[in-house]
Amino acid sequence: PSGTGPWRRTEVTYPRQSPWPPSSVHPDEHALHNPDFLWRNPDPKPSYDIVVVGGGLHGLATGYYLAKNHGLTNVAVVERAWLGNGNAVRNTTVIRSNYLRDESAALYEHCLKLWETLPDDLDYDLLFSQRGVLNLRHTQHDIHEAQRLIHSNRLNGIDAEWLDVQGVKEFCPLINTSADVRYPVVGASLQRRGGIARHDAVVFALARAANRLGVDLIQDCEVTGFEKSGDRVTGVITTKGRIGAGRVGLAGAGRSPLLATMAGFDLPIQSSPLQALVSEIVDQILPCVVMSSAVHVYVSQAHKGELVMGAGRDPFTSYAQRGSFQILESQMADALQLFPIFGRIHLLRTWAGIVDVAPDASPIIGLTPIRDLFVNCGWGTGGFKATPGSGWVYAHTLAHGEPHPLAVPFALTRFETGDLIDEHGAAAVAH
Repeated sequence: PSGTGPWRRTEVTYPRQSPWPPSSVHPDEHALHNPDFLWRNPDPKPSYDIVVVGGGLHGLATGYYLAKNHGLTNVAVVERAWLGNGNAVRNTTVIRSNYLRDESAALYEHCLKLWETLPDDLDYDLLFSQRGVLNLRHTQHDIHEAQRLIHSNRLNGIDAEWLDVQGVKEFCPLINTSADVRYPVVGASLQRRGGIARHDAVVFALARAANRLGVDLIQDCEVTGFEKSGDRVTGVITTKGRIGAGRVGLAGAGRSPLLATMAGFDLPIQSSPLQALVSEIVDQILPCVVMSSAVHVYVSQAHKGELVMGAGRDPFTSYAQRGSFQILESQMADALQLFPIFGRIHLLRTWAGIVDVAPDASPIIGLTPIRDLFVNCGWGTGGFKATPGSGWVYAHTLAHGEPHPLAVPFALTRFETGDLIDEHGAAAVAH
């Protein structure tokens, strides 16, 4: 492309972060953006009141809320590699709460309300942007499904509205609303409070905040087994030695079944890669998040200017953080149907996260068959949007030894009783 018009490459200026602690501030301007450290890197103590296994977003949020909400600071978050090395920075950062079932809507709305105050709570610029999430509809069936979802959301106090084709064009002029395509746009559901945030900033902010409150964040510390006394857990065996624990919380996302097997029980989770890609940097042209389940792609634009795209997960089980070329090829083709002008942009890079999916496409939060051992997993590709709410309810569960009221419906035992929370429809490819 030429150096003019919306496709010209742009210089990037990052927003300045909140002031750092005096101990980490240096006199030069560069150091204000790059402090010596954001958190301590301690060796594990012999024991803790609570050990959280997994240093991704949910594990960090759990550690933070254990200290902030419950005053529990003798807490360790242990991570087998470095903080945020997995799905925390391998996602497309979409935030929304417009789920169908009452149980899901309540939980995700709690998450969204926490997002709305999280930058102030953490004193960190998370680049949280409530630009709106637009879910395109292409058939009469789509319209009926959207209307059902909108009415369900409104009954649960969640903002939701219907846009006709003209409304779609006015809200997002870049979308191709021509009738002469395979899947013409016939309308869209819209949640204006939805949006995006910057994932690595959330990792940094949660880790810094948890560290300040006294939580130990222990990196390069892989859990290799569990110590038990009768039917209860008493500690974790790690590559840095034994760590005693009053309670243990699993927050290992796709690797939770491996941890559960070590402890002696099973989790109904399948893990597979979910790919995403970003374009080169261009001017800000896309004012909202655009999703479509009929045309399998969802797109937003990062603050720097890259277009971020995701689609369906790969159809095979794997822990590999990579995916298949045909998935990328398909999602780019679908993106070009919705946005033909994207054909002028270059692909910059791709990646994959490991999504952990339960049979009903809803998370598993709460007790396990092992006393004092708890689990939080199965968020599929909804993990990023759930970060603060997941940490909030899981911290309550670990602190009190019983599920938070919002987490009660998501118990592991629902797969025995049949009280499933089927969110395949509201999650789908645009989860």
